[in-house]
Amino acid sequence: MPTLTWPGKSPHPPAPSDLVTESILYPRGNGYPDVAAQDRLLLGDNLGIMTRLVEEYAGRVDLIYADPPFFSRRDYPARIGRGEDSRRPQDWKLAEGYADRFASLDAYLDFLYPRLALMQRLLSPNGTIYLHLDWHADAYGRLLLDELFGQENLLNEIIWTYHGPSPIQRAFNRKHDTILAYSKGKAYTFNADAVREPYHPNTVKTFDSPKAGFGKVPDLARGKVPEDWWYFPVVARLHRERTGYPTQKPEALLERILLASSNPGDLVADFFCGSGTFPLVAARHGRSFLACDNQWRSTQTCLKRLAAEASLPVSIEHESGLALPTERADLGLEIGKSSVQIREWPELDYWEVDPDWNGTVFRSAGQACRSNRSAEIPLKIDLPVALKNLCVRAVTQDGDRLELHV
Repeated sequence: MPTLTWPGKSPHPPAPSDLVTESILYPRGNGYPDVAAQDRLLLGDNLGIMTRLVEEYAGRVDLIYADPPFFSRRDYPARIGRGEDSRRPQDWKLAEGYADRFASLDAYLDFLYPRLALMQRLLSPNGTIYLHLDWHADAYGRLLLDELFGQENLLNEIIWTYHGPSPIQRAFNRKHDTILAYSKGKAYTFNADAVREPYHPNTVKTFDSPKAGFGKVPDLARGKVPEDWWYFPVVARLHRERTGYPTQKPEALLERILLASSNPGDLVADFFCGSGTFPLVAARHGRSFLACDNQWRSTQTCLKRLAAEASLPVSIEHESGLALPTERADLGLEIGKSSVQIREWPELDYWEVDPDWNGTVFRSAGQACRSNRSAEIPLKIDLPVALKNLCVRAVTQDGDRLELHV
């Protein structure tokens, strides 16, 4: 079978990263302090992190969703302002999101190939991978997956189509992404009934006609398995799901992938987790997850979403040496027996409380997040236990991290 070659091609990963557990998130106090965290949110270069995870998880991950850089050669800032006019992007408050810049196509393939090779090792014998790219590099991604998984294990080339403005004047507007689905074995999971959708009303009307003259009539009430082209609106400026993190994917898109190709209790992974949509829908539907990104703002966005919706504890880890500086600060607290209130603070984006700080791992038993729509944030957190050795952490919209021990 033909393979893609370029100078320096190598699937060999670097030395495995050392991982440090910084905190454990107990969403809204659930499970605090005794339930062990199975889900993991990791900050750092996923190449070294996956190399480390292979030691523990090789052949155990049932589904991987991969949304890497697209080789677009663009920078993608994060929108961090609140209550701004969405019609005036020139006035938005922005911060660093991520850069999708590589010196050459060879450099991009040097980046992508060893990571896909590690994902192949992590997948279970009948696991599935979905690689999400667009016109910049989807053809190269398909050749790499053909090599790693076998051309015969291509399940689908899915087209995600959407609407939106475009500056293109000399070609058709580019309004779709390509999602390549490959299985590792022949007994892969595909839950057709979990993703069925209603037939179009015109189809129902046609088959309801007594003069239709068709042979086999489909079960119209049951619905149909979707085609391999999907329409889901993008997460636009006014979308209820919007976090401000760039290139955020819609929950419905990733829910379809998750429900089709995994079962409750399965282990799933997203090593380019961005705004955290995939681990969020995994937690919502009873899947364990591994999630990773190399941008702190990404993992913080994911943490906020999990704090609001997840039910089970999440271990927050980072590569050794990558811990972000945290300043000691007077946060203006009012402390009750099992509650903490913080002063009103316009720049505050997120805060959390460990009621019994042990000096090493922050165990977050209560959290409060600023709403992306209303720009409001709760100033009081009620805790599941009485305060003993209080530690409070806060994050501003600019990304400053503050901490107070009481």
